[in-house]
Amino acid sequence: MNNLEASHDKFDYVYSCDLNDVNFKIKIGTLEGTPSRHDFKALMDDPKLRYSGLYDDKKADLLISCHIYSHGKQLCPPKQTSYKHFVDHWNEWLTFPLKLSDLPKDAKLGITIWDSYGPGKSIPVGGTSLSIFGKHSTFRQGIYDLRIWPGVEADSGDGTPGKCDKGSKSARLNKLKKRYGRGHIPKIDWLDKITFVNIENTTKREKDSHLMYLSIEFPSIQIDNTNHTVVYFETGAEDSCLLSFESDIIVVPDPELLLDNLVEDKHHKLYRSDRTGLTDRDNKPNAQTRNQLNMIVSYPPTKVLTSDEQDLLWKYRFYLMNQKKALTKFLKCVNWDSETEAKQALELLYSWEPMDIEDALELLSPTFQHPAVRQYAVSRLQEAPDEDLILYLLQLVQALKYEDLDVIENDCFKTYKKSLSDLATEPEKESNVSRKMSTTSEVSITPLGCDNLAFDSSDAAIYPSDKMKDMDLATFLIEKAASDDILANFFYWYLVVECEDFYGYCTAGSSSGNPPCKDQKVSNMYNFVLRRFLDRLYAGDREMHRRYNTILRAQSFVDKLVCLMKAVAREKGDRTKKIEVLRSLLSDSSSYHINFKHFEGLPLPLDPKVKIIGILPETATLFKSALMPSQLTFITEDLGRYIAILKIGDDLRQDQLILHTITLIDKLLRRENLDLKLTPYKVLATSCKHGFVQYIESFPVAEVIKNADIQKFFREAAPCENAPYGIQPDVMDTYVKSCAGYCIITYLLGVGDRHLDNLLLTKKGHLFHVDFGYILGRDPKPFPPPMKLSREMVEAMGGVTSDHYQTFRKLCYTAFLHLRRHANLILNLFNLMVDATIPDIALEPDKTVKKVQDKFRLDLNDEEAVHYIQGLIDVSVTAVMAILVEQIHKFAQYWRK
Repeated sequence: MNNLEASHDKFDYVYSCDLNDVNFKIKIGTLEGTPSRHDFKALMDDPKLRYSGLYDDKKADLLISCHIYSHGKQLCPPKQTSYKHFVDHWNEWLTFPLKLSDLPKDAKLGITIWDSYGPGKSIPVGGTSLSIFGKHSTFRQGIYDLRIWPGVEADSGDGTPGKCDKGSKSARLNKLKKRYGRGHIPKIDWLDKITFVNIENTTKREKDSHLMYLSIEFPSIQIDNTNHTVVYFETGAEDSCLLSFESDIIVVPDPELLLDNLVEDKHHKLYRSDRTGLTDRDNKPNAQTRNQLNMIVSYPPTKVLTSDEQDLLWKYRFYLMNQKKALTKFLKCVNWDSETEAKQALELLYSWEPMDIEDALELLSPTFQHPAVRQYAVSRLQEAPDEDLILYLLQLVQALKYEDLDVIENDCFKTYKKSLSDLATEPEKESNVSRKMSTTSEVSITPLGCDNLAFDSSDAAIYPSDKMKDMDLATFLIEKAASDDILANFFYWYLVVECEDFYGYCTAGSSSGNPPCKDQKVSNMYNFVLRRFLDRLYAGDREMHRRYNTILRAQSFVDKLVCLMKAVAREKGDRTKKIEVLRSLLSDSSSYHINFKHFEGLPLPLDPKVKIIGILPETATLFKSALMPSQLTFITEDLGRYIAILKIGDDLRQDQLILHTITLIDKLLRRENLDLKLTPYKVLATSCKHGFVQYIESFPVAEVIKNADIQKFFREAAPCENAPYGIQPDVMDTYVKSCAGYCIITYLLGVGDRHLDNLLLTKKGHLFHVDFGYILGRDPKPFPPPMKLSREMVEAMGGVTSDHYQTFRKLCYTAFLHLRRHANLILNLFNLMVDATIPDIALEPDKTVKKVQDKFRLDLNDEEAVHYIQGLIDVSVTAVMAILVEQIHKFAQYWRK
């Protein structure tokens, strides 16, 4: 008893606000109980439910998703258990991108168990929720058996409580076990053994009922090998309640402090009334005002205009009408809630000097909500060639989130000759359009029946020219994509991924966690746009119908290929055994009802310019990694070879965004007559969990320098006795240019986790980066250099005193200055991605554009920018920490192998 009393004398605790370096995590344990099957009505509504894991003799392939809520809203991206075959116990820790110090007092953990019953189709088996802090404001620790509420998702409120009733026997026994674990109950060995056996039997009898229970474990916090209780505490909270009586001045809160100033509002209305329009036409700025206007016009898109700057733009709006760069700034100064002001602005809109297409992208951001402004942006996009639209298409699909769903739905029927009343009187027919998404039946928008659509063959339902400027973004993208093979391919896959993602069935492949699901309205919108697009192709002319059939064949081909790879993953055995199974399945023409060795010509979704007719089974292989992505050699229509990597279980959307941006930067620099020999290989996410990557024959720099050095590698691959270093001049030139290009690009995009294993080198001198799991300044390594420029890379140029190194530095300056001139385009594109479920963007979406903008240093002039880049290069070359981290990485790779 003395020990028991002694344990009460000291209470070890730590404040939650002090744990700013500890991420919140939980351990998913075992699911006990039998999930209930669906009733007869549910099976009649969706017969495919019979193929779910609940009807399998074995255990179902279940997965668990976890969310953290506060006031009904998610605090961070959800986490999800990894795939395990036929199990109901996971024993897996899930770490959230949220510090314990950032958890609010009312933080609640929501857990949902999912079962799949088809490609991309999931249903909730049950859900439960539990507050993270207990009733005494202490962080929960230890194991909890949570009750699972069948057939529902976890509720952020009180709809799915995980803890048992306080009066139940299990609840009372669990409390006694916790007291025993803390030392509050004396330990008697012989009695403890009997007691715990009875407790387990009692708990088992309750769990053997029709109820389901999931065991989870909260981590224990140890400091100096001593368990500490985490007490919720908010820094500064106590100060807000203190009132100092020492001062003679007492601050009294003013309830009108944040209200609009009536005098300023009156001045604003008078200043921008219709009567001022006649006098403002003759306003001409003096030299000082003109310089101020030029400075305002040159502001980056993220700059917030002050009220004085807005008034200045309004006053000289007629003077600025011949400056196309000034239009976006003018539209920002308009109060669109004022009918008079909005009317004047719209009268000037189409009279203004037409803005550049890349500047029009800013008008599609959430900043501009007025339909006429967004329609003007679409009218400018109509002037863009298809090759430029492909560069912006990924962001334009994201911009659909900011459109009006009602407008998208209504504009759908403008392309059809029959009215809605005519369609309502006809018998409803089943749409022949094959859908990829599993969520079609859940969406409230009624699918358009292609059999009921009547198109005029003369114009194929294209908008008349006088209505082009009134076209919304969704209709524009559908019409553009329907008339071009490449646009149709990428538009379809971008929409498919968004439709799948917004139902929360996917997880981002990043250590940072999973992106959050969006609201139902946006999900409905993406499903509706995809249906409209497929219906448009189906009911269009012969070329459109061909594109429709091509898309369906491509979707079927990808689905069967993914199923094949999943079958290989389930195969027991080592990598060699799985490679044999992979080649065998590819050679078997009866498997999956397709002959993979030879089939009708099909554009490859990764690169639709390439038409494939088969796969070479004998060259198929699997990479040495945890997910074992496959390398497939496709036979092209001209009997050539195209090698691609199919990744299963990996979210490629972040890599897709970065490679998309590199492709854009490459084309921008080429237009400036600067070819930096970049290698923007193709990446396409065909789902949130799989996709294709183009394979480029190359060698990791780490492997190259293991045997010798980079110069020796080039001498063996491209020898030339009379050239410097014995290397062909064009190879050396390519190496120097590609080094400069990727140094600037990875710096601007904040690409992290750079080491010599994800820098690849080709025999023709191209150096390029792969694996973009960390961007926008995130890096798992401490003190990373601003650029990845190792000693080996510089020595390959001949050292810091060589002419090639000086050329490298000049190319870095030149590329940086050129890209600064196109900074608005890159910032506008990233601004449209802030609500995308890209892992590193979802962490801090409000800071995404600012992070990229800071890299451009737009506050500097060109001369200062050159000196700035010079300093970054010098710091990167001499970075000691980078060398140390690289050596640690080598040791880690060695022991891993």
